Amino acid sequence: MSSASETPIVDAAQFRRVMGRFASGLTVITAEAGGEIRGMTASAFMSGSLNPPLIVISVARKARMHDHLLAAGRFGVNILCADHRDIATHFAGRPVDGLNAAFAVRDGIPVLEACDTVITATVEAAHACGDHTIVVGRILSLTSDEQPPLLYHAGQFRVLASDEAGGGTR
Repeated sequence: MSSASETPIVDAAQFRRVMGRFASGLTVITAEAGGEIRGMTASAFMSGSLNPPLIVISVARKARMHDHLLAAGRFGVNILCADHRDIATHFAGRPVDGLNAAFAVRDGIPVLEACDTVITATVEAAHACGDHTIVVGRILSLTSDEQPPLLYHAGQFRVLASDEAGGGTR
């Protein structure tokens, strides 16, 4: 095992650039605490366990959503589809004029009305991880649709391209 003094120094800009080469889906994490609903665009989301059904998100400790999410103790993961670029931008801290980000409530948790693929969860555990906290959520409910996802790659929104030969996506 290497000690902290042996850890090589990694340039933050290069780290972001390299990690940006991994294409990921986009979500908006939503939670309500103290009567206030907040949402945050996030790509750091994954399945955690099938039994029990768990999901994992990673939230920067300096993000406004961090303490709000932990205080709420429950959250929604709204999986964005290809036509949700404005929603992703809005909840990434760049408000979009005229965007109606309406919320519905599922399992007592605010979720985006515009999203049909939604997971609701309670906070099962939270683990410090550098400048982020890894939050493990126990799934309460799941809904899904067949819309193509909105992706994020190399700092830009992307969508899946149709595979004409196979009839699917690539």
